[in-house]
Amino acid sequence: MGCGCCGIILNSCSTAPITERRQLKIIPEAKLNAQAAQIYEKIKEKEKMSDDSKTLNQIKEIGKKMENSIGEYFYQSKISDPTVNFDWEYILIDNKKVKNAWCMPGGKIAVYTGILDVTKNTNGLAAVMGHEIAHAVAKHSVERASRGMLLNTGTQLIDIFTGGKLSQVNRVSGMNTVGLLSQLGIMNPFNRKQESEADYLGMIFSSLSGYDIRETVKIWERMKEFNKGKAPPEFMSTHPSADNRIKNINKWTNEIILDYPPIKVS
Repeated sequence: MGCGCCGIILNSCSTAPITERRQLKIIPEAKLNAQAAQIYEKIKEKEKMSDDSKTLNQIKEIGKKMENSIGEYFYQSKISDPTVNFDWEYILIDNKKVKNAWCMPGGKIAVYTGILDVTKNTNGLAAVMGHEIAHAVAKHSVERASRGMLLNTGTQLIDIFTGGKLSQVNRVSGMNTVGLLSQLGIMNPFNRKQESEADYLGMIFSSLSGYDIRETVKIWERMKEFNKGKAPPEFMSTHPSADNRIKNINKWTNEIILDYPPIKVS
């Protein structure tokens, strides 16, 4: 069994674009993209779409610039374009209570009206969208799904090899001990690494698209103010703390402005 798993892992290793971080991807991307597209349609039916056509058009304009800039960057760099099979789409969900945005595998993007209180302007909105688009470009959903599948398989094998002791602990304690330990020790740190990577790549994509990435740090300062200390300890969270994000963004800003200036789309 161990040799078989090693074979799967070795054959499924790849690297994230630009950062070249090693990744494990054993779930077919096309499958996730198709599932994401179906879920996206259900969300459009369930959620209330905003009638703010001006902001939606702004979102689409930012998205289109990023689509073109990302494609052009990989073309000029002679690197396979990770967005070549994307079917980009943008929606604005009318919910002032939700300060969020997301991008599903395959380029399905949603922005909630609540996040506009944080973004404040075009450069801020581009920063948020760049971060979410970076998750899709770097195939983070594929990576998480693959890691989750291996983790579930691994815990099942451990339970078998220990004579069911892990299951017994779960029954006695009334909690998913294995799930909690894996979350704290494996999945959460792994997800924080993805979030930091999305921060970095998102700034690159915003800069390539001609937006001022100096606004990025201001977003996290405003988000920190909105949260007012309610964020959980970093070790319990899938996201880096606001302070760590601000520190990293300040460290990256000048480097990215110099190394990834606005790209001319041919």
